[in-house]
Parts: sequence; C-alpha cells; structure tokens
Amino acid sequence: MKLNAYLSNRLREILTEGKWVLGTNFKAEIIDLDWKQATQKVNDFNTIADLTFHIDYYLAGVSKVLKGGSLDIKDKFSFDAPTIHSEKDWENLVNKFCADAETFIKLVENMSDKDLMADFVDKQYGTYCRNIDAMIEHTYYHLGQIILIKKRLTHKA
Repeated sequence: MKLNAYLSNRLREILTEGKWVLGTNFKAEIIDLDWKQATQKVNDFNTIADLTFHIDYYLAGVSKVLKGGSLDIKDKFSFDAPTIHSEKDWENLVNKFCADAETFIKLVENMSDKDLMADFVDKQYGTYCRNIDAMIEHTYYHLGQIILIKKRLTHKA
C-alpha cells in the first residue's frame, strides 16, 4: 500500500467513517449532539464544542499548507473557539469540521511519497508524513475525551 493511501485511510478511520479502533469516529460522536450538549461543561474539562473547534483548527491550518499556503496557525490560538449561542452555530461548526476533514483527507490522498517525506514547512517540524501521523494521534486523544465527556453527560441526565 502506498503511504498516501495508508495515511488517508487512517484519517478516514478517525475523522469520518471508521469504527475499527474505537468503535466510532469523530464525526459520528459530534453529529448527533445538540448545541446545549456540545457546550455543556463537565467539571473543568473542555466542552465538546471546544474540542471540535480545536481539531478543526488544525485540519484547516494544515490543509492550507498542503495547498501550498503558509503555516499561520499557532497552538496558543487552537482553543479560541467562538461562543456557540444556538443550534445553528453548532451546526455550522459541525459542518465546517466535516468539510475540513474531507478536504484534509483528499489532500493527503493526492500527495506523492516524495511530498510526504519532504520537510513540513521547516526542517524543525519534521516531514509531512510525521505531521499527518501526529494529527491522527492528536485526534484520537481528543476523540477519547469526547467519548468520556458524552458518557458523563448521559449519566447526569
């Protein structure tokens, strides 16, 4: 299997379609929530809306680089989510996440092995492959948090 196919399959698994590793994926966990559930605070955890924004922030920012643009995202801004005030606000965030996830997957799918092994923006950041792999791991980490938060929300009801 080519590296681009391997990575894009792993991205689909975690972001939009898979159920193999956790029995679910990011999209499946957020698509059925209403805005009040998505923004409900559980202890001092981030909300599901915050985590959705956070992952989407990286998907959109790295996608820009994959399209030939500059790396403009900064970790310190990755949780600066706009406040969700309504169901429409939440739907907009979910739709943006889904669209950005699909775009990211397609961009990775279309990369050559040579491109994947090239330095990502600057040599200090490692290769494109390493950064995409880190995106997968990062998303699994936060998806685990979302699953736990949803369980806590369900048990409070």
